[in-house]
Amino acid sequence: MKYLISISYDGSKFYGFQRLKGHDTVQKKIEEALSIIAKEQIAIKGAGRTDRGVHAYDQKATFNLNINIDEEHLKLALNSLVAPYIYITDVRSVDDDFHPRFYVLKKEYIYKINLGEYNPLLYDYMFEPNYKLNIDKMKECAKIFKGVHNFKNFTSGERDNYECIIYDIEFIETNNILEIKFIGKSFYRYMVRNLVGAMLDVSNNKVSLEDIKEALEHPEIKKQFKTAMPNGLYLNRIEYGSEIK
Repeated sequence: MKYLISISYDGSKFYGFQRLKGHDTVQKKIEEALSIIAKEQIAIKGAGRTDRGVHAYDQKATFNLNINIDEEHLKLALNSLVAPYIYITDVRSVDDDFHPRFYVLKKEYIYKINLGEYNPLLYDYMFEPNYKLNIDKMKECAKIFKGVHNFKNFTSGERDNYECIIYDIEFIETNNILEIKFIGKSFYRYMVRNLVGAMLDVSNNKVSLEDIKEALEHPEIKKQFKTAMPNGLYLNRIEYGSEIK
């Protein structure tokens, strides 16, 4: 039977999500747990990768098991083995042809920034700038990113296609914590961190809004912007259609 799991994890304790030889990763930890439960080697497919230090409230992954176990007992068994820095929030059976990446309708990422006094206990979980941010300028920059664009200048690595859509970018400030929420169909490697970094560059007057527009309109002209630290980034939500209900 094929299962889809929802995963929450503390990215500061792992070398990213994807399996990597010689390092502790979220994928490795879950696969080891599933292999114990199934008494055979089990591999999972994630809905995407998160880098070292990036957290998740709602990562997704699928796998097949040849044992007879219901969703609730599988969840309990998994959580007893992956604790304390990973927690499986949901387990459900899906059709054999379901793919956790290809069936995604929307993804949400949140980037957290501490606007208050530096707190060493928050370091692994949000960006703590030692300067005042111009949030109004950051919001103006965010407006430019919304819609369909070629994000080559805001993506790391080579790929065939750099075009994607950002439906919305929201700013929520509560108790001196700024959360920037990105809602889109898909996001490429380092893309959210580079978008946040560009906003920070605009806030610091290192680049202009015109520079940002040019980077989107002329992706063939290489532009370099700040890459925000990974510790403030959270994979917040992955949304699928009716095929998993």
